[in-house]
Amino acid sequence: MSKKLDLEAILAGGSDSSSEPETDYQTGFAAVIGRPNVGKSTIMNELLGQKLSITSHKPQTTRHRIHGIYTTDEHQIIYVDTPGMHLGGEKSINDYMNRTANSAFADVDVILFVVEAGRWTKEDEAVAKKLEGIETPVVVLMNKIDNYKNKEDLFPFLQIVGENVQMDTLIPISAYKKSGLDLIKKEVLKYLPRQEKIYPEAYITDRSQRFLTAEIIREKLMRTLGEEVPYGATVEIEQFKFDKEEGRWFINALILVERKGQKQIVIGKKGTLIKEMGIQARKDLIGLLDGRVHLELWVKVKANWSDDARALASLGYDDNYSR
Repeated sequence: MSKKLDLEAILAGGSDSSSEPETDYQTGFAAVIGRPNVGKSTIMNELLGQKLSITSHKPQTTRHRIHGIYTTDEHQIIYVDTPGMHLGGEKSINDYMNRTANSAFADVDVILFVVEAGRWTKEDEAVAKKLEGIETPVVVLMNKIDNYKNKEDLFPFLQIVGENVQMDTLIPISAYKKSGLDLIKKEVLKYLPRQEKIYPEAYITDRSQRFLTAEIIREKLMRTLGEEVPYGATVEIEQFKFDKEEGRWFINALILVERKGQKQIVIGKKGTLIKEMGIQARKDLIGLLDGRVHLELWVKVKANWSDDARALASLGYDDNYSR
């Protein structure tokens, strides 16, 4: 199914392909795919050298497709971060996330399939099935190898991956330890065409500051509440403006939940949790917007929004992602 790989070379940090990329300017797309919670967004942030995609320990943190743009004098790599492909979940938002992840296969130059070292699940198998027969090169990124002191313990797992994934090569990495990232960039460049930049040099993403603001607030929501975070929670920006006289951003954001009981969970006792979310979000927003920020957060019940196609579209969960 997949071409034979040198497993010993892989564990040693090498690859079965050693050709050097062209030195002429290269530009192209690399889709980062995989099941939920394997570290896709963390990997992309590390490859970009800055935080762009939000992260948390909660599965399905990423809900949208995001382009992260890495530009040098020699090349421009556009990493496409995607929601985790998952089984189950019958709501409209689950369908949206899977559809968004699947769309990343189209018009990219290379696919980076992220798996967790030592753990192969039915969801990994489902992603591998979708890769069968495609012509786009596939590079498997085996993340979290720092969990294994004896790398030989990974041989059985490598055999499973080799039997199930139609791939061109496999790279062992640790996003947490920042190891193997240079190998990823080097491998990606082998597949990028020689052409001029697609995005201006100053661009780091195709998303707006307004969109990134909502994502930062949603990240703080997920991190502050941990396991208690309602799955049916999202963020809508009501006001997003810069006052030149005060030299300050004024942002009003709604945290939307689906049930009345969830509202109190988000607010916390005497408002402590929503206050903490605001403090943490404001710190990141000052860096994102490069200026002072006045942030107000409110919680509102919007029943069944995650299973309502119209509500999803109004909140930016649609195929037109210029939000």
